[in-house]
Amino acid sequence: MLPIWSIGIYAGRSPLELAPHPALENPVLRAADVHDLDALFVADPFMVRSGERWSMFFEILERSSERGVIGLASSDDGLRWRYEQVVLREEFHLSYPMVFEHEGQHYMVPETLGADCVRLYQADPFPLRWRHVADLVAGQHADSTLFVHGARWWMFTCSKPYQNDTLRLYTADALLGPWREHPRSPVIDDDTTHARPGGRVIVDERGRLLRFAQDCSVLYGQALAAFEIVELDEQRYAERELGRVLGPGSGWSALGMHQLDAQRIGPEAWLACVDGQAWPESDPLDREFVEP
Repeated sequence: MLPIWSIGIYAGRSPLELAPHPALENPVLRAADVHDLDALFVADPFMVRSGERWSMFFEILERSSERGVIGLASSDDGLRWRYEQVVLREEFHLSYPMVFEHEGQHYMVPETLGADCVRLYQADPFPLRWRHVADLVAGQHADSTLFVHGARWWMFTCSKPYQNDTLRLYTADALLGPWREHPRSPVIDDDTTHARPGGRVIVDERGRLLRFAQDCSVLYGQALAAFEIVELDEQRYAERELGRVLGPGSGWSALGMHQLDAQRIGPEAWLACVDGQAWPESDPLDREFVEP
């Protein structure tokens, strides 16, 4: 039987000091909340705030096909969530729906290994419909994470999705490209402890540029660490580790946590959606880990 992934809400004064939100009982979203298909689990959450409304996008693993689709939940306060529906389905597996706003439009870059490229989708309209608008980088890439820094676009991506040990870096003048690989790429090679991306790149309350990475050294998705990017331009890249920010918890996250999307909601207030995995209550002896 597969481990079960669910989604929770954490909060804290810093994205490096997060804990379960005291007003909630986690997880806030689980497979049982999905009502338009038979779901095995939900994972890989990303949030975006539009006005007073929060939208969360995440992978749903469909039981019949064992293929991922992208689901949507909504919230008025970022704490209490209502599952809405599946918003993106393809003929191949989808996960890690990295969603962001750019020039008044919403975009999504989900993991699309089956398409053999990194695909860009645009909301049409937001948040219920998404259309494929561009292929950004060729090849199989896991958990591609886009961000803007220094008036340029950047992309971290794991180019060995089944080994979880290689992190490549790409850059472009514009979102639609053309994208080219950074001269220092791969920036991590043959290291499963911090190669695979684990969430959105953010600027914290101290102005530090942070990336989050999965530790897959023992089990896939067992923990998440933070790194400060201290040098990033068209020729240079350097980072330093800040330490673990999420790891195996208890109950719904007892086996590990591997995704964090932190949003700043005040001067010293952060809200984050996270995921965690645990064995189902009915747990046979033959166990296997499957990547969400």
